[in-house]
Amino acid sequence: MIRKKENNKNIDLKTSIQHLAGVGPKKATVLQNVGVTNLQELLYYFPRRYLDRSTITPIAKLKVDDNATIVGKIISQNYVKTRKRGYYQVLVGDDSGHLKCVWFHGVSYMNKAFKNGDMVAMSGKVEFFNGYQFIHPDYDSLEKDEYSTLNTARIIPLYPSTADLKKKGLDSRGFRRLFGKIIGENEILATEILPVEILKKFSLPNINEAIIQIHFPDSMEKLKEAQKRFKFEELFFLQMMLCVKGKSIKLNKKRFIYDSAGELIKKIYEKLPFELTDAQKRVVHEIWDDMKSDRVMNRLLQGDVGSGKTIVAFLCSSIAISHGFQTALMAPTEILAEQHYRNLKKISEPVGIKVSLLIGGQKAKVRQEILKEIESGKAELVVGTHALIQESVVFNKLSLVIIDEQHRFGVIQRNEVIKKGLHPDVLVMTATPIPRTMSMTLYGDMDVSVLDQVPARRGKIITKVVDKIKLPAVYDYTKKQLKEGGQAYIVYPLIQESEKMDLQAAIQAYEKLSSTVFKDFNLALLHGAMKSEEKDKIMHDFRSGTIDILVSTTVIEVGVDNPNASIMIIENSERFGLTQLHQLRGRIGRGERDSVCVLVERKKTNTSIRRLNVIKSTINGFDISEEDLKLRGPGEFYSTRQHGFPKMKIADLIADRELMIEAREEAQNILKLDPHLRRDKNKIIRSILLENYSEYMEFVNVL
Repeated sequence: MIRKKENNKNIDLKTSIQHLAGVGPKKATVLQNVGVTNLQELLYYFPRRYLDRSTITPIAKLKVDDNATIVGKIISQNYVKTRKRGYYQVLVGDDSGHLKCVWFHGVSYMNKAFKNGDMVAMSGKVEFFNGYQFIHPDYDSLEKDEYSTLNTARIIPLYPSTADLKKKGLDSRGFRRLFGKIIGENEILATEILPVEILKKFSLPNINEAIIQIHFPDSMEKLKEAQKRFKFEELFFLQMMLCVKGKSIKLNKKRFIYDSAGELIKKIYEKLPFELTDAQKRVVHEIWDDMKSDRVMNRLLQGDVGSGKTIVAFLCSSIAISHGFQTALMAPTEILAEQHYRNLKKISEPVGIKVSLLIGGQKAKVRQEILKEIESGKAELVVGTHALIQESVVFNKLSLVIIDEQHRFGVIQRNEVIKKGLHPDVLVMTATPIPRTMSMTLYGDMDVSVLDQVPARRGKIITKVVDKIKLPAVYDYTKKQLKEGGQAYIVYPLIQESEKMDLQAAIQAYEKLSSTVFKDFNLALLHGAMKSEEKDKIMHDFRSGTIDILVSTTVIEVGVDNPNASIMIIENSERFGLTQLHQLRGRIGRGERDSVCVLVERKKTNTSIRRLNVIKSTINGFDISEEDLKLRGPGEFYSTRQHGFPKMKIADLIADRELMIEAREEAQNILKLDPHLRRDKNKIIRSILLENYSEYMEFVNVL
């Protein structure tokens, strides 16, 4: 709660913002649009950055281009007419000199803002034009302002604002006025939500002191302490939520027990035409240890492109199948699902495993037959897209769910397929190597296995960055390789914001290349808008060697496997993210032939140069994803909204990684001693999780 200083009237932190002095219904409406509905949420509406105006500079010591704050008396003020436009000028003086303050906008308002003789604080960037001057400075009238020096002569908070907020007077100045009224008139009495031991261990201020210092810091040191406290708080509850999710899943007992790995896994292993890498063997053992437990598996399998995740998943699925259960493998696209189906069918048929494919574009008769196979249990390994979660899909005995490229699915889609099983084991696969910081956040509730080896039978990949003017030489090299039996991809960007234009550009490029540069070769165009049958035929012809060059959008990013393709030309490569470029490049180098990836750069920027230099210098996916995270930030690196965890208000998953590790350790320590958070000192943590994080904790029953 907060308490009125003058009359001790208490106001609850859950009080609606429209009932707060200085807000009202109209401002409350626009505040609600940015997630602020009550006093507590308003107090947690943190500044985006700060300006340090705490040092007062004598006018005589001002220097051009300095950001400075001066305090002086209004000497004179007048409207100055010019040929182009007029401006309002205020002359301010202190004991050392005088300074002009100029406003080109809001002249009528400025005409009423000051009186000669007023003491004011002015802050701005020093410019020189017939003397030193500030243009549109921030100011405070120090003698008459009820909340003096809100905007100058101190460390000034700058708040995030929208066009609608600004229309209602809630720009940074408006927010400072609002917070000045709330904090200036009231004593903050928020209930502490972090354990006392943690506050002491990390030297964090209590919640009430931190609220004051985050909005009106007395010093940079006090500000940093307050920021650290709220960052830790945010990361602590995020990690506590993830740890609770993980523990809850593990408390689910299976309705089945595997007494052995079964005979199928041995048969498959003996028939493989290659030797598993040490990493693959290690990961198979890690997954088997989970599967033979009486607790549900919840494991993430990370593996760089070409590391052999699919065969690991298949070997593990054979354990479930050998005991009479079913496995579901859900892929994000039809192309990837079909790719998995074809590859798995080749190695499953010799050992007698029935694999079925369920995707959206199938004919009704085929679909009905597959649904019957699934319900009867005849279909032992079911590969599909989100079609697997439809109500008509009924599994007989589903005990293992494998989800490929999880970041492409929403939480609800993932849960729907899991609910079709008998508390099934869950194995999530991703070919996007995830930096540890992001892994702790996106998959903090999961055990992690990493495939960090690429099979030795693969050829090496050389990456080149070229300017568009060198394309003729690139095309000549490509033609030479095609004549020697190679195949190539030419990839065009397909960005969501300009999808129609991008697709048209890809189509036009395909038509031009087919009729000019590569007229002596067979080309085909592949994009996501095509029907399944058409895509299937193109992919079949490409793999069989009938098609020499596959011109494609980013639909080939995952799921296209042609070991003979050894050349990739990526057009407008500066428009792609690092991780996406790495995924695309992973479509080549899948056979024994050495491969070349050519990144065509058409518009150079500092960011694109840095990005392409990274992709050129390494094929290590973890190094690339770490750099991608730095360049693009966590919000763009993965669509965090799909993963079911809250948006960060103040913590930075990159800059604050060490703080997050500490927060996770503290959360784990608390849960070790009090798994259900029932002890008196932990009840506040429990209530915060239930109140603020319950929507992110699907299937959690530990609380």
